[in-house]
Amino acid sequence: MKIIECPRDAMQGIKEFIPTAKKAAYINQLLKVGFDTIDFGSFVSVKAIPQLKDTAAVLEKLDLSSTQTKLLAIVANVRGAEDALSHEEINAIGYPFSISEMFQLRNTNKTIDDALNDLDTIKDLCLKKERSLVTYISMGFGNPYNEEWSVEGVAEWVDRLRSFDLKIISLSDTIGAAKPEDISYLFSTLNHLYPDVEIGAHFHSHPDKWYEKIEAAYKGGCKRFDGALKGFGGCPMAKDELTGNIATENIVQFLEEEGVKTGIDQDALQEALIMANSIFPQGTK
Repeated sequence: MKIIECPRDAMQGIKEFIPTAKKAAYINQLLKVGFDTIDFGSFVSVKAIPQLKDTAAVLEKLDLSSTQTKLLAIVANVRGAEDALSHEEINAIGYPFSISEMFQLRNTNKTIDDALNDLDTIKDLCLKKERSLVTYISMGFGNPYNEEWSVEGVAEWVDRLRSFDLKIISLSDTIGAAKPEDISYLFSTLNHLYPDVEIGAHFHSHPDKWYEKIEAAYKGGCKRFDGALKGFGGCPMAKDELTGNIATENIVQFLEEEGVKTGIDQDALQEALIMANSIFPQGTK
C-alpha cells in the first residue's frame, strides 16, 4: 500500500505566499512520517501558480539523508519536465492529463492532442533519466463543463494511455464529484484488466464524503492513495470554489482499521499535523 502526501496540492491555491523556509521545514517533517512519496512542488508557470515559484529553492533545503520517502514534482509541459529532471533528488514526475478538453486548456493551455504529445516525450525523458512518471487523469470522475463523460470513457482513456507503456496512472477526482459506484466500477475493472499498471486514487472531497470514496477504491483494489493533511488544497484551475483533498490522516486511519500495515510513524504524523496549522491559513480547506 502506498500513501502519497501532497503538500504541493495543499499549498498551490493559497494566495498569500508561504515563505520558502517555512515550506521546507514542513516538508522535512513530512519526510519523517513514512509516506511512500511526497508530492512536494511543481515546475510550472509562475504566473499560473505563483505559490510554487520557489520549488527549486525548497528542494535545496530538504534533508533527504535518512528517509526512504520519494519526491514527486508536477509539470505541465516538456520544459517543466526537463527542469524537474535536472534535479537528481526528484524521483518522480507527475503530469496532469485531462480527459476534458476544456480543463486541459485551462490547466496547461494545451489541447488533448498536444498533451498526448508532451506526455509521450516526457515518458521518454523519464526513462532516459531512470525516474518514474505518474500520469494523473484529471476529471476522472466527472465533468463540470457540459462535456461528455462516462466511466466507460475513462476506462477507454486508461487503455489508450497504457499503450504509451505508462506504469502509474492515478485517477483524479478534480472537483470532488466522484460517486462510490463509479469509483468501485473503475478500480475493480481497471485492476482486473491491467494488473501491470499501478492505478492510484487522487480524490478531492467535501469532508462528509471522504469515507465512502476511500472505501470504494480500497474494495476495488486500489493500493495507491493521495491525500493532504487536514484536507487542505484543491485545484485552482478547475473552478472558482476549491474542493479540498481527502485528509491523509483519515486515509491512514481507514487503512489501519482494515489491518493494512501503512508504515506510518504516528508520532511524526502528529507533529506534522500540528505544523500544518501554522502553514495553512484558516479557510483554505
